[in-house]
Amino acid sequence: MDWLARMNRALDYIEMNLCGEIELSEVAKQACCSSYQFQRMFSFITNVSLSEYIRRRRLTLAAIDLQNSDEKVIDIAMRYGYESPVSFARAFQLLHGVNPAIARQEGTALKAYPRLSFLISIKGAEAMNYRIETKESFEVFGMERVFHTNGSDGELKTPAEFWQQSHANGEVERLAGNAGDLPGNVSVDLHKVHALCSYRKTEKDTFPYMLCAFKSESSKTHGYTTITIPAYTWAVFSSDPFTWDQFNETIDTMYQRFFSEWLPTAGYEQIDGMEFEIYGAKDNLNYLELWFAVRRIN
Repeated sequence: MDWLARMNRALDYIEMNLCGEIELSEVAKQACCSSYQFQRMFSFITNVSLSEYIRRRRLTLAAIDLQNSDEKVIDIAMRYGYESPVSFARAFQLLHGVNPAIARQEGTALKAYPRLSFLISIKGAEAMNYRIETKESFEVFGMERVFHTNGSDGELKTPAEFWQQSHANGEVERLAGNAGDLPGNVSVDLHKVHALCSYRKTEKDTFPYMLCAFKSESSKTHGYTTITIPAYTWAVFSSDPFTWDQFNETIDTMYQRFFSEWLPTAGYEQIDGMEFEIYGAKDNLNYLELWFAVRRIN
């Protein structure tokens, strides 16, 4: 399938560049998606981050080189992206449990992480609750941050930290108060504040994230960023009711099943990684909808 071919093409690029520079933007290009989108798909499907996978592959090959050559440790370290024997030895010890010198001794037990390949797995799993909807253009407004895909830049490194800070300083509650009435085509069970991701182009290896509200005639938008969402087809996935202590497990499972079970087989592809997290409550329990902008694959 085309989705599988693109994902495996990205893994081919990684494998061919383990001894050099791996550009995340080029990895994503091979998969025909954004850097952020690819890294999210990869981690949800494999249960390991892309950076950790690359680190494991490089240290697996480094161990093979140590056992099968007389090259200096510094030369092997530099081949796999480590600038000093100290940093290489630290990473090697963390993964393999021994230092590089010991790895050269016969009989030393080491770890090997093979190259991954994406395949379709028939699981016979429980049903997924989803619907396909085409929506006209609409507007949202709220507080925006731009994050780096590796979480290294800025005071806030992840959207989760953005949520925590905005709850702590009262910005979430202020946004809810300024949201006004919900638009007529929106369920009355929804909360006022939601989340929007990857809705515009930003600098290389970054993605935009917004805590947002649906804009209506009674909304007070002064001081906020307003975004127009074009008319799209959306794949909308609904959770079962849950309590807040079940939130992390619920949302992680929904994303994992979307990327690993639905997207590879449904005949759709995601558009630029755009997605909403829509929150609501009914009968004293919470529910969650994930909206993914999609288009049918010809």
